[in-house]
Amino acid sequence: MNTSSPPTVLVVTLGGTIAMTSAPEGGVRPALGAHDLLAAVPQLGDVVAQVKTLEFRSVPGASLSIDDMNELADTLGAMDAEGTLDGVVVTQGTDTLEETAYLLSLLYGGTAPVVVTGAMRHPEMAGADGPANLLAAVALAASPQARGLGVLVVFSDQIFDAARVRKTHSTSTTAFTAPGTGPLGTVIEGRVRLLAVPAHRPPPLTAPMRIPARVGLYVASLGDDGVMLRAMAEHADGLVIAAFGAGHVPAAWVPLLEDTARRIPVVLASRAGSGTTLTRTYGFPGSEKDLLGRGLIGAGHLDPLKARLLLTTLLRTGTHRAGIRRAFAPLGTTAEGRG
Repeated sequence: MNTSSPPTVLVVTLGGTIAMTSAPEGGVRPALGAHDLLAAVPQLGDVVAQVKTLEFRSVPGASLSIDDMNELADTLGAMDAEGTLDGVVVTQGTDTLEETAYLLSLLYGGTAPVVVTGAMRHPEMAGADGPANLLAAVALAASPQARGLGVLVVFSDQIFDAARVRKTHSTSTTAFTAPGTGPLGTVIEGRVRLLAVPAHRPPPLTAPMRIPARVGLYVASLGDDGVMLRAMAEHADGLVIAAFGAGHVPAAWVPLLEDTARRIPVVLASRAGSGTTLTRTYGFPGSEKDLLGRGLIGAGHLDPLKARLLLTTLLRTGTHRAGIRRAFAPLGTTAEGRG
């Protein structure tokens, strides 16, 4: 970090709604580059920062992959180690933003903050929100307050922890929230106002993700007899169960989940949207206490989508079963994580 000159902020573009324009065949698709996005925000001149750009991908958010984000994390990590940047802004599609931001937080260990943002309204719509989100993201990335906080998300001038942020509306410009915790702070009049910091920043994974791993995510629903669950479990290297409530499934699933947990890691999360899985309150067949006793791993306050990403990265780096349990323990899921 160079303290004698304005901070250097790298704006990385991945595509998404924020970069979309009309296509000849109808609708919109990613087409705008980094310089186009910056040109739409003349107020960036008021932010004390030197802004550089990197056009990394140009795809809808739904088409981003785990390997894309792994490559991006490696690129940013190398630049951070060289001391060539003070902050990073990543613009992308919102469909997967809550997942990619968390995945970056697992893979990137630099001190320069990474701020992920996007837009719910494309540039040709009235009230397009991309320019305002980009302005707030650059202000946050350039702020000394964000240094060392890892990966953050900015939307509608609100700052979120990558591990807590959720997309909770399909079209609203206030689609991003953090159920159960709320935002960490705001960007007001170009100034960062942090009210809290992330409670738990996971240590970055140092081993390369070279091992193929397919991790399934199965959602519990009323009347499901488990036949489709069995089919998924047979083809998975790891499995996340988005269970009812605090970690409950139909009693009929119990033998299958116990057998599966002997073969592959099975993580128990809640489909509720906020809150945590429990460890020892309910004791009926299919309860959290029963399932954890049969070898499942609790996700605690980590939602099913993010639990799948954590398990995937652990498997792809060759982490053994005990290491997987240790990685989930700080989330408040096991005997090691309680307290």
